[in-house]
Amino acid sequence: MSLPAKITLATSCVVSAGIIAYVHFKQQLDRVKLHEGVVRDVERRQRRKAENIYVLEQQKDLTKKYQALEESQH
Repeated sequence: MSLPAKITLATSCVVSAGIIAYVHFKQQLDRVKLHEGVVRDVERRQRRKAENIYVLEQQKDLTKKYQALEESQH
């Protein structure tokens, strides 16, 4: 095999290995980002649930106060 052919083969192998390594790295990075998105969604859902429970408790308290006020006026 001639020297230019060997250089071309070596260059092709190195470029191919680099491309494969980049694709694997990119896939791993994408998986991490997707997982972080899921974690953020779960945290956001938990926060909303806690906020909704807090608002519900406030509404219950206001209802009790309103009912007590109506009863005291009758």
